[in-house]
Parts: sequence; C-alpha cells; structure tokens
Amino acid sequence: MKTPRIQTRREVLGALAIGGSSLLLAGCERIIKTPLVQPLITGGEKLTFRAQRAVMDRNALAREFSRSDLSPVFRANGSRTGGTPEYQRHVAEGFANWRLRVDGLVNTPLSLSLADLQRLPQRTQITRHDCVEGWSAIGEWTGVVLGGLLQQAGLRPNAQYLVFHCADAIGGTPYYESIDLIDGFHPQTILAHRLNGSALPVGNGAPLRLRVERQLGYKQAKYLMRVEVVESMAAIGKGKGGYWEDRIGYEWYAGI
Repeated sequence: MKTPRIQTRREVLGALAIGGSSLLLAGCERIIKTPLVQPLITGGEKLTFRAQRAVMDRNALAREFSRSDLSPVFRANGSRTGGTPEYQRHVAEGFANWRLRVDGLVNTPLSLSLADLQRLPQRTQITRHDCVEGWSAIGEWTGVVLGGLLQQAGLRPNAQYLVFHCADAIGGTPYYESIDLIDGFHPQTILAHRLNGSALPVGNGAPLRLRVERQLGYKQAKYLMRVEVVESMAAIGKGKGGYWEDRIGYEWYAGI
C-alpha cells in the first residue's frame, strides 16, 4: 500500500495564504492562536520527538542558490538588539571577550572566541530562510560546520539533543531552541558569523547564529552564547524544546 504523502509546513502555509494572506502578516503569536491555524500548526505536538524524526528524509540537502538570487535586504526579524546588558557590552567591545560555550554531555567542554571559530572548517551556502509568518529571503551564510565542533567536543553515549542558549530575552526570558543530532550533524547546519560576505549584523544575530536549513526561521537561533548537549528536553523550559514551542505551541520539528 502506498504511504500517504505528509504535507510540509510550507505547503500548509501556502494553502492558507491563498485563502487569507492577511492572516499570515499578522505575526507569529496572532497566527498560532487563530482557530483555523492552531490545529494545523500544533497537530505534531501529539507525536514524540522520536516519531517526528521519521517524517521525511532528514539527510536531504536544502536547495542552494547563486549570488544573483540574493534578496536585496535580509530582514532582521524577532529580537533585533540582543537586549541584555551583557550582550550590549559584547557589542561595545566588538565581541573581543565573547565566548561560545559547548558543554553538557561532552567529553571536552569548549570555550571558543569568535577568532577560534573562524579558524575551524567553514562552509558558505546560499539558502532561503522561510518564516512562519509567511515571508522568505535568500541569504549567503558563512560559518563553522556544527558537526565538526561536536566531534571536537566529543559526545557522550547518552547525548540526544542540542540546546542553543541565546543572549536575547523576550519578556525577560532568554531565547532558546533545540535540534537533534540528525540535524546537528547535517552538512548544511552551521553556526554562521557572516551574512552576504560581511560580518553578521547585530539585527541578524551577531556574532553567531544557528543555520539549520531544513527548518523554519524560528529554529534559527540568534545571539548564540552556549550549545548544551542533553539527553532529554524535560529540564529545558517547559520541556517542549524551544521558547515558542513552550509558549504558544509551535512544533518542535519545523521541517520544510
């Protein structure tokens, strides 16, 4: 028997846009609380993290574009300033004293400066960013390959997920997101420090942001401070894997 094809989130949003494009412009929280959209966006919550991993070919590459396809402006969405006094000090210092911590279930915890990260194997890719609000933009990202960083730290046998802790706070709560190791070791998953050939702007998450190209924009955590390797999400926020997942029901796996 042929297995029914599962709709991707992009297809759902496209169908909704045909019938009500104004809804998609309303903003993340307003969209998710709309009766028409709520069941479609949050239906995957009933699946376990393990079941969500099997939805599609997780090793497939996202489409890459040429420089002629770059969007004239890459929109700075969500938090635009980092917000916290600690982050503002890093901006004032040109991130000279900023460090990325990689810890948790690792054999060798890391504390890396921006210069340290730039000396590691890099990848440049031109990809499309798709926001749950309904807009897209194409940008060129350069950064350290996350899989190589994880190999350097050495994962313990019970490692399952990667939690990204960020400098920006929404309503006083620091932003956080997570992915599993399948996406963590995907060749297009990078920690980007450059956008369109220049240092990453503050509005787009300087000095470092996650790019996990097979997922929607809210998974692309900005203002990275720490990558924590964990076995379970139970102790992270409310246990659903991310800031918006915990608060307004976004799906943990936002594959497109």
